Amino acid sequence: MNAEFFAALEKLEKDKGIPRDYMLEKVEAALISAYKKDSGANNVRIAIDAEKKDIKMYQRKEIVLEVTNETTEISLEEARKINRRYELGGIAEIEIKPKNFRRLSTQAGKQVIIQGIREAERSIIANEYENKREEVITAIVTKTDESNGCVVVDTGTSEAAIRKEEQIPGEEIKVGDRIKVFVTEVRREQKGPIVTLSRTHPGLVKRLFETEIPEIQSGIVLVKGVSREAGSRSKIAVVSRDADVDAVGACIGNKGMRIASIVEELRGEKIDVVQYSEDMAEYIRAALAPASVLSVTMDGERSAKVVVANDQLSLAIGKEGQNARLAAKLTGCKIDIKGE
Repeated sequence: MNAEFFAALEKLEKDKGIPRDYMLEKVEAALISAYKKDSGANNVRIAIDAEKKDIKMYQRKEIVLEVTNETTEISLEEARKINRRYELGGIAEIEIKPKNFRRLSTQAGKQVIIQGIREAERSIIANEYENKREEVITAIVTKTDESNGCVVVDTGTSEAAIRKEEQIPGEEIKVGDRIKVFVTEVRREQKGPIVTLSRTHPGLVKRLFETEIPEIQSGIVLVKGVSREAGSRSKIAVVSRDADVDAVGACIGNKGMRIASIVEELRGEKIDVVQYSEDMAEYIRAALAPASVLSVTMDGERSAKVVVANDQLSLAIGKEGQNARLAAKLTGCKIDIKGE
């Protein structure tokens, strides 16, 4: 029986990643709990020998001249029948056979073990998500809920929901679709980890560029900032650490081939790749692309006045102010745009 039990623990460790030592601690707690429920006492010791695949339980009793409590005391005469070396005032250990447990007590112990497995599984899942925090993972859509707009996906670690507000506006997601999601938050709760997955977070754009652009992977090109209005437009600022490498060109690729896969993943979202500069005026000029800027005057550390040709004014501001708004988010500056 013990051999089968240890084999089961080894299988748990192999299949689910639950450490054997962790489960042995739970087993010990379960047996003590069962004994306490059965006898009302907790004077028990569990001896687990993992090498010999053996588990034994001993009831511990104080050795006295006259027994007044049979649950916690044993006479010297009886103690020496177990071991001749026992002395008065010491502790005698009497082995308890598992068959002496009532079924109810054994069931109580079983529940502790099952609970231990569940806790370990939840902890493993939480740790896996913690390692993926602020990373992009590929998930398969398993269910859509029309009542609240949530989409349930299989991340390979567990199933998780993408809330409606974390989905790209207007995006149609169907069961069976493979989509990329950004892990924004992991909260450990009693019933298991709650993970927040997002398709709208700016971090998704950044990580997609890091995945798709070799120069970013190698560290030659750095991503300095991202601003995004999901489903519509994003701006990403990049800079090269090598004078011979054009950061913007590397990200866009020949005829836009490199950026095309990212745009496709984001369901056609427009992406402006702009040149980052330590010179704030130059950075703002680049961030307002595709509009051409005549001049940028810094009006304080985080405020600028921008002048554009009259025919560029609507382009610089963008539809409903979007281009100017994204440029302001990207640079961290308040931007006031005027026609010449």
